[in-house]
Amino acid sequence: MLNLTIYESTGEKELFARKSVQQLSPVSADRPLRTVAVDDGRTYQEVDGFGASFTDSAAYLIHRVLEPQQRAELMKRLFDPHAGIGLSVLRNPMGASDYARDFYSYDDMPAGETDAELRRFSIAHDEEDIIPLLQEAVRLNPDLKLMASPWSPPGWMKTSGSMIGGELIKEYYPVYADYFVRYIQAYAAHGLPIYAVTPQNEALYSPGHYPGMIMTPEAQIDFIRNHLKPRFVRHRIDTKILCYDHNWDRPDYPRAVLEQAHAEVDGVAWHWYGGHPSAQSEIYEAFPDKEVHMTEGSGGEWIPPFEPAFSHVMRMGIETLRNYGKSFVLWNMALDENNGPTVPGFGRSTCRGVVRINQQTKELEYTLDYYALAHFSTCIRPGALRLASDSADDSPIGSVACRNRDGSTAVVLFNDSDTPENVAVKLNDADVASFRMEPKSAVSVLMPSRR
Repeated sequence: MLNLTIYESTGEKELFARKSVQQLSPVSADRPLRTVAVDDGRTYQEVDGFGASFTDSAAYLIHRVLEPQQRAELMKRLFDPHAGIGLSVLRNPMGASDYARDFYSYDDMPAGETDAELRRFSIAHDEEDIIPLLQEAVRLNPDLKLMASPWSPPGWMKTSGSMIGGELIKEYYPVYADYFVRYIQAYAAHGLPIYAVTPQNEALYSPGHYPGMIMTPEAQIDFIRNHLKPRFVRHRIDTKILCYDHNWDRPDYPRAVLEQAHAEVDGVAWHWYGGHPSAQSEIYEAFPDKEVHMTEGSGGEWIPPFEPAFSHVMRMGIETLRNYGKSFVLWNMALDENNGPTVPGFGRSTCRGVVRINQQTKELEYTLDYYALAHFSTCIRPGALRLASDSADDSPIGSVACRNRDGSTAVVLFNDSDTPENVAVKLNDADVASFRMEPKSAVSVLMPSRR
């Protein structure tokens, strides 16, 4: 019998519990057997990993509110591949997002003033909390990849004159491209290479109460093709450029960008707040040489009970990978007891962090997002190849399978029904394990290398 490593979550009281095959519930005679057939001869995309974001708010809570011993333990549980869940992708805002304690960019100027030569450019804000945490994360997990996305350029570059609303003024396209170069160079000086950037977070949404900006497909094509990519080439920057960075419901946007700026764009970034993950496959099949990343998905009070919220993360994680996703990235790494901090004027926040840090008591709580990410990240490691995992069309068992670089095989399973289900896992027609899964439960199975 294979020496399997198994983790099971059956509900709020049992999350990511390590078990042996014998400790799983045995199959029952009253239900059919749902077979998940893994075929390691059919491979798909390479997986970079799973993670979240050190927003200004998250970094502040972890770096300043927690005691040093709490912080060290948290970072280990987040990023250490052996003592923790080994998160390996971080996608951070370039400047303030909605989850920041104040509005800021890397080149803020008094009203009416500009800085076209970026003489005032500085990442000093990030050096306080964000960069020390990123450096510690990379130390714990050298395979970590860093991505970055701006919610807004400096206000003086925009038609609104503010980090809220407006569009990028055309004469500042080359300046904004230089702004990206300066950011990447500044982070590199801290030993933090940026794997990929996107030109704009949620380019089709302009919020009225936190940083944001409309960037049409035509504007993004112009900016990437004629300014951002040429600057990267000139400065010998190999950071990848991902377009779009918005919801699954508008695949026409990345399609237009890739048709017009194909050579300058390395892939597409997606969010889960609208549409279906099959949009990723639609664009990948049209442009199979481009990477696919799911760069933001937040849970929150709009899915209040535990079970639907946990189920949503498991379901979206599986579907993201089955639709060619190389990464699956949630939103805030940490929020406080009020789901903040947020920028002034934001109002009531309903988002949920991967952990919750109470600013009054310093209590640290690992939320359902942590345990859902654990089901993926602990077993599917950076560089893994997704494998075919097939089930009958009527099966309620969602699955994704990957082969890790060390030859081990990981299978993540989710019972998306309201009844217990009997499940059999096979690898190349060989029996691996059979067990019963409770309704809305998750099981991750790690098989050792057969080499």
